[in-house]
Amino acid sequence: MTAKQLDKEQLVNDLETKDISLYINGEFIDAESGKRFENLNPFTNEVINHVAEGDKADINKAVDAAKRAFKGPWGKMKAADRLELIGKIADVIDEHVDEIALLESYDTGLPLSQTKKMAGRAAKNFRFYAEMVASRMVGEAYQVDDEFINYTIHKPLGVAGLITPWNAPFMLETWKIAPALATGNTVVLKPAEWSPLTASKLAELIDSVGLPEGVFNVVHGFGETAGASLVAHKDVKLISFTGETKTGSEINKNGADTLKRVSMELGGKSPIIVFEDADFERALDACTWGIFSFNGERCTANSRLFLQENIYEEFVEALKERVDNIIVGDPMDESTEVGPLIHTTHFNHVKRYLEIAKEEGATLYSGEVPREFEQGNFVAPTIILNVTNDKTVAQEEVFGPVLTVMKFKDEDEVIELANDVIYGLAGYVWTKDIQRAHRVAQAVDSGMLWINSQNVRDLRIPFGGSKSSGIGREGGHYAFDFYTETQVIHVALKDHHIPQFGKKKD
Repeated sequence: MTAKQLDKEQLVNDLETKDISLYINGEFIDAESGKRFENLNPFTNEVINHVAEGDKADINKAVDAAKRAFKGPWGKMKAADRLELIGKIADVIDEHVDEIALLESYDTGLPLSQTKKMAGRAAKNFRFYAEMVASRMVGEAYQVDDEFINYTIHKPLGVAGLITPWNAPFMLETWKIAPALATGNTVVLKPAEWSPLTASKLAELIDSVGLPEGVFNVVHGFGETAGASLVAHKDVKLISFTGETKTGSEINKNGADTLKRVSMELGGKSPIIVFEDADFERALDACTWGIFSFNGERCTANSRLFLQENIYEEFVEALKERVDNIIVGDPMDESTEVGPLIHTTHFNHVKRYLEIAKEEGATLYSGEVPREFEQGNFVAPTIILNVTNDKTVAQEEVFGPVLTVMKFKDEDEVIELANDVIYGLAGYVWTKDIQRAHRVAQAVDSGMLWINSQNVRDLRIPFGGSKSSGIGREGGHYAFDFYTETQVIHVALKDHHIPQFGKKKD
């Protein structure tokens, strides 16, 4: 047995005896109610451990702690000292990156080969924002003749409520936590209830760095209770949410009474458009990776494939061959390419869409799930053929390893098809005609679009969607618009004229 296998066994043994607590005001504590819920392994559907179930009382406690820290030691700390602590968080993540990757794979069903990259990205998020705040969070100054100078500063808002998803939990948690803390806010994190392990580990790591009590808090629980209480709390100044569109709409409504600032990255049904002159093999690689990596549970997945009619048959045959060869199996086996879906509820959700596709007359072509893995939440990589863009599976977000395949004649038709959906998160265009590439890219209604590329992220650029895929942009210096308040200071440089209302005339 290898050392890596021994590490995995030890990890599992440790988890089975360690329940997960809330982290509030620098302490790991039980929920006020004493309630706990089960955390399940998606590979076996056996109980991993139990998680403290936070609700309104725990949210209130966490927000109070975060508010005190903001008004106290964190708010009064010099920026250089604050950013040094942010750098230490990155360092401690690097020291535990292998353990984090294992935890993430065990808890979510994501293949270990992919969670390793996610865990590595998490440390980069903290370093990036420490550097961005130090070098790019700058104000502007405007002189008005010799009478005035006006300048701007960025001020943290206060308590940031962060609600994160289960599909890449550790990376997406740090994607929000890093800019929130680096800009001087304090944080209450409500992680997804289906993936609590790495959020708890992150609390342990941040606790070891020595942030003041209350700066970072984690309240596990359900969206209807803990999440809703976080959104409604009057002292929470902003909500950053990543998740499905219906929930985002509810959060927007529920935060309106307290005039919450909101940023939302929601659902997607992103098109990948392949023209007949595209680099066939590279487009095939990108398409396959873009829908079947992360087990298909990714917001930017290219879930609608549009093929120009002259290459349709050849590309579909090549796709079938790829589907046949994708390795489905144990997520903690480094050779696995597709693992089990996160939870039986989501498994049933995806399977329901496959049944709907059949009912609507589509043809399904799927890979195989090995018999020994039938206890897990496995959906084999699937392509849906003989489908049109108006069908349910082409319009609604499936969020699994499922690709709808359609054909088009020309540029105008495919633009219309690509935009004929409520979502607008991402898009992908493959063609060697660079003028057409730019024309189509700019005509597609999406917050982000890649030309001749898979989904490669640059932390400096904005991230977000249009239409029902989200509100606002985060990433790079764009995060400053969300996580800080811009204040304008007006300074008079001389005694300028001031109207004298009410002054008695001589």
